[in-house]
Amino acid sequence: MSVSSFLSPDAQLDLRGTPCPINFVRTKLYLEKMTTGSLLEVWLDPGEPIEQVPDSLTMAGYKVEQITDCSDYFSLLVRRPVSA
Repeated sequence: MSVSSFLSPDAQLDLRGTPCPINFVRTKLYLEKMTTGSLLEVWLDPGEPIEQVPDSLTMAGYKVEQITDCSDYFSLLVRRPVSA
């Protein structure tokens, strides 16, 4: 495995069971506390959360790097941009 394909999150946020739009708000607030360039792993429920949160983060200027289907939840890797 090359280094470029391995993404190691700096922090993890479990938002399973958290409804929209609270999960987006909590993710955004957490990212704002992180240093620029940091990578956050967020666990989201299937359905509305995984459909809404990545798009909302992208529109807010964050970079969604990876979405992984972990069968009963989704793992979202999002990076805080250097210029936000």
